[in-house]
Amino acid sequence: MRTVPRPVIVVLTSVLASGLLSAASDVPPPWAYGFGSAAGTNSPASPAAPPVQDDGTPKRLPGSSASFTLPQIRDGFGPADWYPGDHPQMPEIVAHGRKPDARACSHCHYPNGKGRPENAGIAGLPYSYFVQTMADFKADARKSADSRKANTNIMIAIAKAMTDEEVKASAEYFASMKWTPWIKVVETATVAKTRIAGGMFLKLEGSDTEPIGQRIIETPEDTERTEVLRDPRSGFIAYVPVGSVKKGETLVTTGGGKTTRCAVCHGADLRGLGPVPGIAGRSPSYMVRQLYDTQRGTRKGVWADLMKPVVADLNEDDMLAIAAYAASR
Repeated sequence: MRTVPRPVIVVLTSVLASGLLSAASDVPPPWAYGFGSAAGTNSPASPAAPPVQDDGTPKRLPGSSASFTLPQIRDGFGPADWYPGDHPQMPEIVAHGRKPDARACSHCHYPNGKGRPENAGIAGLPYSYFVQTMADFKADARKSADSRKANTNIMIAIAKAMTDEEVKASAEYFASMKWTPWIKVVETATVAKTRIAGGMFLKLEGSDTEPIGQRIIETPEDTERTEVLRDPRSGFIAYVPVGSVKKGETLVTTGGGKTTRCAVCHGADLRGLGPVPGIAGRSPSYMVRQLYDTQRGTRKGVWADLMKPVVADLNEDDMLAIAAYAASR
């Protein structure tokens, strides 16, 4: 039996250990997917809280003449439309969906299409891009790199339940509205402690803070108006690490030697170019998810194939910085 020299064994052991550690750390950034810790880790997740219970009283919002009870606000097949004058007349699929599986688009993405960090802002997306994205969902070409993200699976089920006519109607509706940013980007070293509700970070009561680390913490400006009342006029604050916007600017505008300038496809102002969607002022959490999903191959399809070489050499810190800068524009 041939004996392997000890130095070789040490080297081989180090290489194997390094490979195992690399594989073990190759998991989606939990904060981008709405989780307090990575899947399979023993790190404590952010504290949760039960949903606000319905007391039967109608709720109101400033500037709206409407009133809705909590069950009406939460109705996936006819959610509250607080400000009908803020948007065109909604197609039936957007306003009410179609039972049993095609929930109303306006429930998650709001009637104005602005969406929230746990899903997507879809107002102003090019018609052809919207239709192709729905086709990708239908064909199982678009999934989440974090299998815990339940609303991605819900979106897949909704897309599969929609007819071609319903997809076209929703695409025309959301493409007709101009995207207007409602996310304020703030660089900081510390953030308020949060809990997670449905994939969204919500500030805890009190003044306790924690280091932000290498995370983006995207929270509502007003927790009650967003979480409970689903107010489509109440925006978000995205807290990002100090220096990330400047680093992102370098990557976005020059490529930084690691990627292609974003303006080549997304336009000089990052507001879209032809069938390519705009990325300026949109949710940074969502952007990081899409960059990561594309790099890991869980998001496929025509547009994803074009993005693969763009994201190939990016690490998570690069993705964070790119998203922070784009969201700030």
